[in-house]
Amino acid sequence: MHDIRMIREDMDGFDKAMARRRVETSADEIKNFDDTRRAAVAQLQLLQANRNALAKRIGEAKRAKADTTDLEAEGAKLRGSMEQLEAEVPKLEAELRERISVLPNILDADVPDGRDEADNVVVKTFGEVRNFNFVPKQHFEIGEALGQMDFAGAAKLAGSRFTVLRGGLARLERALGQFMLDVHTTEHGYVETTVPLLVNDASMFGTGQLPKFKDDLFHTEDGRWLIPTAEVSLTNLVANDILAASQLPIRVTALTPCFRSEAGSAGRDVRGMLRQHQFPKVEMVSITHPETSDGEHERMTRCAETILERLGLPYRRLLLCAGDTGFSAAKTFDLEVWLPGQGMYREISSCSNTRAFQARRMNARYREADGKTLGFVHTLNGSGVAVGRALIAVLENFQNEDGTVNVPEILQPYMGGKKLISVG
Repeated sequence: MHDIRMIREDMDGFDKAMARRRVETSADEIKNFDDTRRAAVAQLQLLQANRNALAKRIGEAKRAKADTTDLEAEGAKLRGSMEQLEAEVPKLEAELRERISVLPNILDADVPDGRDEADNVVVKTFGEVRNFNFVPKQHFEIGEALGQMDFAGAAKLAGSRFTVLRGGLARLERALGQFMLDVHTTEHGYVETTVPLLVNDASMFGTGQLPKFKDDLFHTEDGRWLIPTAEVSLTNLVANDILAASQLPIRVTALTPCFRSEAGSAGRDVRGMLRQHQFPKVEMVSITHPETSDGEHERMTRCAETILERLGLPYRRLLLCAGDTGFSAAKTFDLEVWLPGQGMYREISSCSNTRAFQARRMNARYREADGKTLGFVHTLNGSGVAVGRALIAVLENFQNEDGTVNVPEILQPYMGGKKLISVG
């Protein structure tokens, strides 16, 4: 959410910032609408002052036993004008909020220009890509051959873009999630948190899912939303709070199912588990002081990278360009893991600094030690990492020619010592 005062103070700068996002705006139109709102508020305040003064005059006249007919007629006229403005002002304020709420965050200066993912910048690459002496299979080929990945059964239950896992693969998915949580909580300082999977409109608005991404969400008949990521629940824990600066940073993590309708992905990744309506993910959220959010962003990204490194998965870090950076983010690092079955890198984590953008939408603030100075916190979120995609990466990178899959050493304790996943 943008501060209307900031827009008014630098209208040309704001329009240029939105143009980097390929969003057409007119800060001048926003200012003119805000002028209309301000004039209505000022007029209402003037009428309220006049009413109070008139009430005092009527009181004095009554005490003096004077005729108050004309004064009371004037009061009735004032009330009529006030009632009209009292109905109009909230509508103007709601429309201004709506106009601003659909505009994306302002990008950091070091975010590169670009139209789409082709213009993202590779920052680093980690790990050796395995040289197979056979043609590596894709994850769904491996899983179906093992008899432990069932797309037909899932379709019978819920339709396309769902998966049933059995046996060793079901346990491997559980092992991955538990491993990630253990590392983030015991080594990285995140507090494990269990959160609702259903949230209200305000929570979805607070993190930027509403109103822009309404079509990509699942909505229940009682007016709630299934979370597309635990970021929504975790970040909104501080909504409408005023935190002491000494409480920051707050770091929380959760392993939850996530739900996305994938309305805009028709025809993309239709085979396998890459793009599902329901998938497990470990999410990291940090609530920080504005002065420390840059360092926190790097720290969070390294936490996600640590997971991939310990699993022995080759990956690369990308700095997303302007055209590929998400709605709420000011800056985003994506981690892409190597999938030998596809012969390409695919996203497995996205770590974003939203600065004060979400905090303004949620009214999440902090108070300095002086007890007076208030400011909006900065919020950051990142996948730590997507469990389903980690499962895919393990299957493809640790596959054997006979169709079995080696269990990464770090996961073997979570698998009851099991070192190999095979049929049965």
